[in-house]
Amino acid sequence: MANICEICGKSSISGHNVSHSNIKTKRKWKPNIKKVKAIVNNQTKRINVCTVCLKSGKVTRSI
Repeated sequence: MANICEICGKSSISGHNVSHSNIKTKRKWKPNIKKVKAIVNNQTKRINVCTVCLKSGKVTRSI
């Protein structure tokens, strides 16, 4: 599954783990993506949506 929200476009971001001795190693933060059934253009489709979009009501879920 792609780690991209189809509503807002949120995707993975990169950065560093920083240890106590200030050694930096690469890491990624992944968004909380759920695969849900939603109504898109009056049709029911399965789309990948982040939980922020689900909570804010940007997506109308189908039954």
